[in-house]
Amino acid sequence: MYWEKEIETLDRSGLEALQLERLKITLNQVKHSIYYDRVFKDLNINADGVKTLADVEHLPMTTKDDLRDHWPYGFLAVSKDELIRMHSSSGTTGRATVIFHTANDIEQWTNIVARSMYMTGMRKNDVFQNMMTYGLFTGGLGFHYGAEKIGALTIPAGAGNSKRQIQLMQDFETTTIHVIPSYALHLMSVFEEVAVDPRKDTKLCRAFIGAEPHSEKMRKKLEDFYGFKAFNSYGLSEMCGPGVAFECPSQNGLHIWEDNFLVEIIDPETLKPLPDGEEGELVLTTLVRDGMPILRYRTKDLTRIIPGPCECGRTHRRIERIKGRTDDMMILKGVNIFPIQIERKLMGVPGVGNNFLIILERAEFTDLMVIKVEVQREYFMGDLRQLETLRRRIVEELKSDILITPKVDLVEPDSLPKSEGKAKRVIDNRKD
Repeated sequence: MYWEKEIETLDRSGLEALQLERLKITLNQVKHSIYYDRVFKDLNINADGVKTLADVEHLPMTTKDDLRDHWPYGFLAVSKDELIRMHSSSGTTGRATVIFHTANDIEQWTNIVARSMYMTGMRKNDVFQNMMTYGLFTGGLGFHYGAEKIGALTIPAGAGNSKRQIQLMQDFETTTIHVIPSYALHLMSVFEEVAVDPRKDTKLCRAFIGAEPHSEKMRKKLEDFYGFKAFNSYGLSEMCGPGVAFECPSQNGLHIWEDNFLVEIIDPETLKPLPDGEEGELVLTTLVRDGMPILRYRTKDLTRIIPGPCECGRTHRRIERIKGRTDDMMILKGVNIFPIQIERKLMGVPGVGNNFLIILERAEFTDLMVIKVEVQREYFMGDLRQLETLRRRIVEELKSDILITPKVDLVEPDSLPKSEGKAKRVIDNRKD
């Protein structure tokens, strides 16, 4: 049940004492970097002045722009000959950032990924098929190393080549996959094309999904089709990659591994801390990283701490699934809208397919939202009034949630662009 029971079930006072001890070590380590040495001197910060975890509020926050502006070695806290690996963010919101790892950093990261996978029931006798991109992206190698540490047979399938993925699942009796949710949806149509029923013709029993926000309805759709349990994974390259937080078998929030990370939820406008239960921006501090420790990193991810204990017995606090990112937010007619809201509504409408695309336009100083939605093929083969009825229902469902009336275009299955990486859900054609 537990990978490291003593750590995973450590009482709150013991966990916070461990965090404070590691935070003090981290504060002395970050001073070796060019960036934090300058910031500490400019702000007259004394690392020895941190006596409690609450004192973290007096430390500077770090942003993605800080990492970009000090490319490539400004945050490095060890000599370059101690580094063994470099990873990079996807760069989906601008210039990519780079993170450097020592051998100890990789070992710590591998351990929390193994801890996460083991928590879901994965064991040495499982066959793990990793359907994520390898290379600079952290998702592929992070899970690969974690699976091997558990001792599972690991298939580094990589992304794409859908028919081959299905063949690998059948030939090697894959039990566990790691996959982006939008690609798992796309793969459903390929299973149907090759007449393979994943419930009957494979041994799949669990999936690790992450790398992009997804709704509970999308998870349910995947679980119903494949017959597996889908566990939500959260990570970001600036911290380490996957394994920062993970769902346990209760599937009621993601445990953040607080022996590795100090977690805060702040108001993204005032930057003030918020109590457990209130939604805000997730801020994280690394506690066991040598090569490139980072203080109070603003993730831009919106979530909340779920109050109360988890029935699984683990004491590390849980965050709610990521609602979206502050920089994913669309503003139309004064209304804040996240793609995840639209996905949640679409996945609840019978007849809707597996892909959609949001297009933002501006006409005569008015912002317009066009949503192209794939629907099941039979809607294009019968009475067109049925298609129009579905379109109107989608419009009403969306309007009730996002408070504006979008233009909805229904399109045939597999007609929208597919991506092997994170799904591109929004095209903004507006001109400032």
